[in-house]
Amino acid sequence: MTLLRVLSVTSEIYPLIKTGGLADVAGALPAALADCGIAVKTLVPGYPAILAAMPAAETLLEHGSFFGGPARLLSGTHQGLELLVLDAPHLFARPGNPYLGPDGKDWPDNAVRFAALSRMAADIGLGAIAPLVPDIVHAHDWQAALAPVFLHYHWGPRPGTVMTVHNLAYQGLFPYETLAAVGLPPASFTVHGLEYYGQVGYLKGGLQFADRITTVSPTYALEIQTEDGGMGLAGLLRERSAVLSGILNGIDTSVWNPAADPDIAMRYSSDALSQRAANKVALQRRFGLDSKPDAPLLGVISRLSPQKGLDLLLANLDKVLSDGMQLALLGSGDRDIQDGYLAAARLHPGRIGVVIGYDEALAHLIQAGSDMLVVPSRFEPCGLTQLCALRYGAVPIVAGVGGLADTVVDAGQIDAGQIEDGATGFKFAPVTADGLAGALRRAVAAFHDKVAWHRLQRNGMATDVSWRNRATRYAELYHDILATRRIATHHVATS
Repeated sequence: MTLLRVLSVTSEIYPLIKTGGLADVAGALPAALADCGIAVKTLVPGYPAILAAMPAAETLLEHGSFFGGPARLLSGTHQGLELLVLDAPHLFARPGNPYLGPDGKDWPDNAVRFAALSRMAADIGLGAIAPLVPDIVHAHDWQAALAPVFLHYHWGPRPGTVMTVHNLAYQGLFPYETLAAVGLPPASFTVHGLEYYGQVGYLKGGLQFADRITTVSPTYALEIQTEDGGMGLAGLLRERSAVLSGILNGIDTSVWNPAADPDIAMRYSSDALSQRAANKVALQRRFGLDSKPDAPLLGVISRLSPQKGLDLLLANLDKVLSDGMQLALLGSGDRDIQDGYLAAARLHPGRIGVVIGYDEALAHLIQAGSDMLVVPSRFEPCGLTQLCALRYGAVPIVAGVGGLADTVVDAGQIDAGQIEDGATGFKFAPVTADGLAGALRRAVAAFHDKVAWHRLQRNGMATDVSWRNRATRYAELYHDILATRRIATHHVATS
């Protein structure tokens, strides 16, 4: 049987380079799609970390001058991922964060860097490497969004295209002069093209010209069609609603598996929840918290930003302390929010612990050792930490938005050990400090009702958070695109 071939285009991929959930999705989805008869190759930039992990990569293509300098297209594998790497040292030979320079600001040539990635994706889609011509080019976020645009402006046969929005807030906006710099025609700068309030919108272009648009949860797909959630693109998304759908993210359940996790103090399962206690002890020790097994321990793994609602939790720290809770927070971001948590940790040693930055192994321990995982986002396309929390028996407390609303079943008001059928956590709306306070109050009451609490944990751990069903949805989408294009081609040929 001939496999359907997909070229996934992404600016980051786990485990090679990661700044957020995009990397996790890009790294986990190909293996899940393989079970659906979909062969995925992933095109990524040639950052130092990626090149170092692929010393035996094969050169498929060479350019003497590609967006301002020499470049090669490499092919290789890493931990089961089939990778194509755009090795362009003048664009990507930079250590650290893939988007930010040493000053913490965007690289000034980001428009060119990621246009080059998209152009290479389009070239591959149009047959630059004959044996690797894909049926579908699947672009992820603004960094890959020009791939459908370049393909749209090619006259002749082309592969089908998918544009996935992981976060509409990041759109890739650049001056008008960018068009000429990246080789796009002036005619593309219209309200029905890339023009966005006088700027060039990379994501807008991808949304305008892709055959299908997906977001990473059904609720987020609805939210971004509203003026409040559409970030200036609601009208376009409503116009294209017939080809817009939401497919929930999953997590790699081989990586996130409390029964086999090498990064936690003691492995456990839903049938051996008592063993989970050792992880709480280890987490309290790691964050300098008092050794109190009966203190409700809140975990946070997040970017510290207003979008993530971490200012709302900061405003609730008095309640956290007065209700006997502890807090273990891992994250970085907004300076004021970050400083607020650090100050609270200094004022309340043993009660509040903060680690600034990101540490993958520590994230696993937080999931395994915290009693509750707090995700109070003002908007959240999907969210992955709450999926990991469900898997690990850390009861999620989440805002009722986006993918958080889609993945957590609210427990309601727990009374005498009774919870709502299938309940897995606590949701709150509106997304305010008072709303979060109410959810914390309900969660603490449930925590002290051990029958109800263990049922919540087991419900969460029984939830399917894998890519299995999600991958099937993507496979159906790809096949639908190809069927639609075949019908359109037939009509053109016979008209």
